[in-house]
Amino acid sequence: MWIKKRHNNHYNKKKSVEQKKETDFKDGYYAAIDLGTNSCRLVVAQPTPSSFKLVETFSKITRLGEGIINGNLLSRPAIKRTISALKVCRAIMEEYQPMIRMRFVATAACRRALNCQEFEQAVVRETKLKMEVISSKEEARLAVVGCMPLLNRTIKRALVFDIGGGSTEISLARITETGKTYIEGFVSLPYGVVTISEAFPGRDMTKLAYDTIVERTHKILREFEEKYQISEAIKNQEIQVIGTSGTVTVLGAVHLGLPRYNRAAVDGISVSGEDMANVIKRIKNMGNEGRCKHSCIGKTKADLTIAGCAIVEALCTFWPVLEVTIADRGIREGILLDMMHHQKNNYFHPFGKRRRFKKRYDKNEQQKSGSD
Repeated sequence: MWIKKRHNNHYNKKKSVEQKKETDFKDGYYAAIDLGTNSCRLVVAQPTPSSFKLVETFSKITRLGEGIINGNLLSRPAIKRTISALKVCRAIMEEYQPMIRMRFVATAACRRALNCQEFEQAVVRETKLKMEVISSKEEARLAVVGCMPLLNRTIKRALVFDIGGGSTEISLARITETGKTYIEGFVSLPYGVVTISEAFPGRDMTKLAYDTIVERTHKILREFEEKYQISEAIKNQEIQVIGTSGTVTVLGAVHLGLPRYNRAAVDGISVSGEDMANVIKRIKNMGNEGRCKHSCIGKTKADLTIAGCAIVEALCTFWPVLEVTIADRGIREGILLDMMHHQKNNYFHPFGKRRRFKKRYDKNEQQKSGSD
């Protein structure tokens, strides 16, 4: 009788735990913040049986890494802009309860900044958010995880490139027979769209500057190519090429001829190598004024887009790229999927009672392109 009773208690305890998990699964929220060199991006989501459902997104261009190439310091104005955006992120997350987990990562600008610790302390003091400065390897891994839903499971390898504001991560991933994905190798270019645009200032990038970026990228990629023999695998259609970043999504939108950016139309499309070369040529020929006027680029991205085009062209000419899958997803989505699969290094943030949700951004926020 005692054994039976113990068994029943164990069963009831197990059942209550399962019920709690089911409640958390339905009603709990996850949040991810990606603080890049150019922008601060937040996503709040709920898990679904196969992935997750977006509840709210927020993106603000803060240019945290503005001027960092001169002295490796985050400027006071950049810090002020960024903390202001993070306060909005904090306020948004407070409205979603229970918040099961959140993770706040910072990338290239904070890795480089000599005054990063001072910035971290200011963030905690002003927002109560704990920032995690991640390595370029972790950044590459998260980008791959975020793009996993776009992987073609019949192709066993993928080359994922993520063009950021201060660095560019390129990862070679392999899908195992059991469906798991792991990174075979990665290489990080020590520059992104913000650092390139600041290194070559002016209304428009000169041909010499553009070609310099292409040549430097080719030089960095040679060792990576020699180690993994990527060119041959791409020729044999054994590697899927996936691009993620504001630059890549802009290329997708311009290729489609969209009157304004539409995430649903762009995310997941495939663009041939020839079409990619043609759309880059079109953007280059627009000139700075034309890019500023273009509805899918605009003034805030005119200089960044041409810098990003140089990196994309370098990749597509170094390797015999037949097709590029455009991803309007990346680190934030990788963080969410990581947390929802109970990975390590997640943060738990109880924010108190849930408050009524009020929109504080344009209704078309989700239609806007993700910033680098």
